[in-house]
Amino acid sequence: MKIKCAIFDFDGTLFDSMYIWEEIGKVYLRSLGKEPEPSLREEIRTMSLYQAACYMKKEYGLSLTPEEIMAGINEKIEDFYLYDVLPKPGALEFLGEMKKAGIMMCIATASDRKQVEAALIRCKMKDFFEEIIACNDIGHGKDEPVVFRRAMDYFGADRSTSLVFEDALHAARTAKADGFKVVGVFDESEKRQDELRQTTDFFLSDFKHTEEFWKFAASE
Repeated sequence: MKIKCAIFDFDGTLFDSMYIWEEIGKVYLRSLGKEPEPSLREEIRTMSLYQAACYMKKEYGLSLTPEEIMAGINEKIEDFYLYDVLPKPGALEFLGEMKKAGIMMCIATASDRKQVEAALIRCKMKDFFEEIIACNDIGHGKDEPVVFRRAMDYFGADRSTSLVFEDALHAARTAKADGFKVVGVFDESEKRQDELRQTTDFFLSDFKHTEEFWKFAASE
């Protein structure tokens, strides 16, 4: 097997957490007395948290700084990651198989690093990962390939020996356009499943039935 490293998205890929992101922007704006547009989620879905904060500041005339907006959003979702969010069925076992196969792993996420780390620790999954690379920390969202390149470089790998796991079409497209091999992972929050399947090199419906994935990985 030539695969050297696996770069995992967190929300919607490894963890069943996308539903909180469907509503958090609306919840936050309403707490400030602003009524969000119905299209808010679609407008910010490809953005990092910082980019989303800048967008809300501009579009809704918020007097807060982007950093203050980020802090307010993070405060509302912190407890969710600390106490509630759970990995997808079979994810823990799948990571164990990856480790047994000698594949190094990291997280590349648009979410806050500390919250992701807290969830991984609580669910006894942190030791599987060499690093957590957050878009907020590097200043680039998944509309750019920087986070995937940073993860690849961390392992001293290249595109031919790296696999990117993503549930979101926009992120899968970014990685694929930059030359990465991409594994699509089903999540109901992504409504364009046919396009995701067509974009990615392999598609995982869930982590409990992975026999075909290992055949794919062995052929790469």
